[in-house]
Amino acid sequence: MPRDDRSTDDRRLRSTARLDVPRDWRRTFVPRPTYDADAFGRLSERIARFLGTGQFLVYMTATILFWVAWNIFAPASVRFDQYPFIFLTLALSLQASYAAPLILLAQNRQEARDRVQYERDRDVDSRTRADMEFLAREMASLRMAVGEVATRDFLRSELRSLLADLDLKSREDDRV
Repeated sequence: MPRDDRSTDDRRLRSTARLDVPRDWRRTFVPRPTYDADAFGRLSERIARFLGTGQFLVYMTATILFWVAWNIFAPASVRFDQYPFIFLTLALSLQASYAAPLILLAQNRQEARDRVQYERDRDVDSRTRADMEFLAREMASLRMAVGEVATRDFLRSELRSLLADLDLKSREDDRV
């Protein structure tokens, strides 16, 4: 089969930039940083998943206990947060102020995924319902068609009656 070079060249030209559109020279000389819009969302989901685990609670509890124990029992020269633990309170408030929006972002992303899944399920459900209605109509038409078909018992009874009629006619013919 001969190879058509024009079709491959046409495909190559279509896949590259058009010749009648000027190039954006700034892009070729200084590459612009690209930003993945979902990267932060994926990161927030990973953080939110970790914040909801028992492992995080154990780490957080161990850190707070170590912090409090260090600042109570360590020598006074190496303590960095005295009894009201103002710095610990600030650190926990900072952690909570970042955790709440990350969890909300993760929930919003999950809600969007759930919405798409619900739409898919609704489409599948409507197609399944349409298929079931079609099959129900087909079954009804088959039942109606089977109702018109002669059954084995009906054929046997008809054959018996025909045999009985033939026997009567043969007896009548024998008498005559």
